[in-house]
Amino acid sequence: MKFLFLLLALCGTIAATAQTAPAPLNATLDGYEYPFPVKYLPLRLEGQALRMAYMDVPASAKANSRTVLLLHGKNFFGAYWRETVKALTAAGFRVVVPDQIGFGKSSKPDIHYSFHQLAHNTKHLLDTLGIQRAVIVGHSIGGMLATRFALMYPTATEKLVLENPIGLEDYRVGVPFQTIDQAEASERKSTEESIRKYHATYYPHGYPKAHDEWLLPLAAQTRHPDFPQVARANALTFHMIYQQPVSYEFSRITVPTLLIIGQDDRTVVGKGLVKDPKVLATLGQYPELGRRNAAQIKGAKLVPLVGVGHIPHLEATPRFLEALLAFVK
Repeated sequence: MKFLFLLLALCGTIAATAQTAPAPLNATLDGYEYPFPVKYLPLRLEGQALRMAYMDVPASAKANSRTVLLLHGKNFFGAYWRETVKALTAAGFRVVVPDQIGFGKSSKPDIHYSFHQLAHNTKHLLDTLGIQRAVIVGHSIGGMLATRFALMYPTATEKLVLENPIGLEDYRVGVPFQTIDQAEASERKSTEESIRKYHATYYPHGYPKAHDEWLLPLAAQTRHPDFPQVARANALTFHMIYQQPVSYEFSRITVPTLLIIGQDDRTVVGKGLVKDPKVLATLGQYPELGRRNAAQIKGAKLVPLVGVGHIPHLEATPRFLEALLAFVK
């Protein structure tokens, strides 16, 4: 009987381990299934043949002939928009969800990353799909990219939605500089434990177990021989964020804009590099950042979500969707 209990306990441990430690995933998440069919756009950048992954999901109800483009955050990939896609397609929208170069199922080349280039790639994707105008929705780093897209292509931007975007402030003011090599060395040390610790900061009121669905694929990449390639791309895109602020250009936005801001978010890119607590206390103050930047955008609407952290579309899905659908209808 004692042996049976030990065996059952061992089986439970193995099952738990299998749940939290999926098979290693390569740089492009091959073998990891997205919620909708994935297609690829061929690109050639800096002499390299690359592929940009994307989902193109048709309306599931009567189509309204309009498109929404969803732009993911830095530590994520397009699949985490699943529930948002379902709500938008049910409202009649066509929804396009790219993985930017350097992220998700897209290529991860060693190139100079810029928001201008990513916006150009994204516009090329829309042109290829025959989409002339779209509602551009960006979360986190996707908010910085959405801002750059709206500035570069205002006639292609029907409306702009920024969900807890990073880049509402200039991180060069307060966050010490580190070289790409230093950033890459840090990225190479990533483990499931360190990724989990960082993602927990997105949820100031407690990490929900459901978030593992979006964390574990990233953790699985750390155990694959391709991970140095992923770490290099992560370091290069960190520098893109640090060196290419958009916070000085919000007054130039000319399209209807909505900011959805989780009020308990305190995300700061490079937060771990800030050693002075007094300096850190001045950064990542999303309630104030939301108000300040909304005031810079002519006619912008601000929806503050009380008690919500960095990812409203996951943490407070009904409230996020209510605000989003009311604005894009």
